[in-house]
Amino acid sequence: MEGTKGVVRALLTLSCVSCLLILSTLAVQAQTGEWQQLFNGKDLTGWKHVGPGGDTVEDGLIRTHGGMGLLYWTGGKVSDCVIRVVYKMRDTNDNSGVFIRIPIEPREEWMPVHYGYEVQIDNHPETSGEDEYHVTGTLYSLTKPLAKPGKPGPEWNSMEITLDGPHTIVILNGVKVTDYTEGDPVPERKFDFEPWRGRRPTEGYFGLQNHSDNDIVFFKEVAIKKLK
Repeated sequence: MEGTKGVVRALLTLSCVSCLLILSTLAVQAQTGEWQQLFNGKDLTGWKHVGPGGDTVEDGLIRTHGGMGLLYWTGGKVSDCVIRVVYKMRDTNDNSGVFIRIPIEPREEWMPVHYGYEVQIDNHPETSGEDEYHVTGTLYSLTKPLAKPGKPGPEWNSMEITLDGPHTIVILNGVKVTDYTEGDPVPERKFDFEPWRGRRPTEGYFGLQNHSDNDIVFFKEVAIKKLK
């Protein structure tokens, strides 16, 4: 009789362990597939600005002021994720960008330029003497756009940046603009303000650029979703 009770207890213990493992797996899967909102629509909690200019929250939107500076997420480095940014330009065209793969926490505005990537926001780079390698959705000065689906201000744009190991994909308004893997060929630098060439890390900080007094961009959503 005692032997039978022992077997029953063992089976119950095994059953409980199995249930816990299943619940744990489901919890991880839920966290992996869910969007985490990083902007609360009220203030800049969780964000910090470096460089000239700044950002404010107006009518539930992040508004850029002056520049060139960077508003970065202080939650640490991110990797193997999708970053979603919903933005609009005040004018028909304005300049900004989403910086990714920044290797260390920013202390000034130029380190992210040269050691990270800027996913550009500028539908008409030709007005400042730049070519299509500088258009919205490209890795600034490094990649040629696969398409140019950027909408003029004040229409809303949705940008999703996938960081999958050394692979970077940019989808703008549902259309792929960039598909780049570390080590792919890139053109030589044309201007001294373009980023230094070289590989970027698989994980890093990210942030939103404020470009100048004449370039006003509004952000209403910044969210992140883990890939795995």
